[in-house]
Amino acid sequence: MFSKEIVVRCESGLHNRQATYFVQKANEFDSSIWLESGSRKMNAKSLLGIMSLGIVTGAVVTLSAVGNDAEAAVNALEQLLQRDVY
Repeated sequence: MFSKEIVVRCESGLHNRQATYFVQKANEFDSSIWLESGSRKMNAKSLLGIMSLGIVTGAVVTLSAVGNDAEAAVNALEQLLQRDVY
């Protein structure tokens, strides 16, 4: 298992288009990936799950993955949480 605590820096938080890009990127990896905010933990490959977390700019989240490409997955998704994609 590989995990990182990350401060969300994208201006829009993790909503709408940003969440869609995040989930699409997560689905490019074979690993099981989870995003945790507060006491809630959701599958990073589920758009509804990610949007239900209500993650805003400045939130501290934990991104974790298990699998053969876990570290690459966490690092790639961290990049999406640092800037607006669109």
